[in-house]
Amino acid sequence: MRLCRVEGSVVATAHHPAFDGRKLLVVQPMEPHGKDVRPVGTSFLAVDDVQAGSGDLVLVLSEGNGVRQITKLGPQTPIRSLIVAIVDDVHAPGAQP
Repeated sequence: MRLCRVEGSVVATAHHPAFDGRKLLVVQPMEPHGKDVRPVGTSFLAVDDVQAGSGDLVLVLSEGNGVRQITKLGPQTPIRSLIVAIVDDVHAPGAQP
């Protein structure tokens, strides 16, 4: 699981049928730093399963097989990352406030 912030959405007129009715979002990996979070790494696409919006802090499952099991999609479905939760607050042990 990765902690990420939603940066925006992606609209595609041509897509795999498994994505019909599903929202694709651009997410930026984040890491806790005190009471805040900082961007780390490169942004990527994730399928939204929790109705997240731009600016939301989310948990992203980035393991294709696990994602296919949760979404009940077949083994040939081209999916790797799924937003599974919207994060309300982050408490990092040992962090300075």
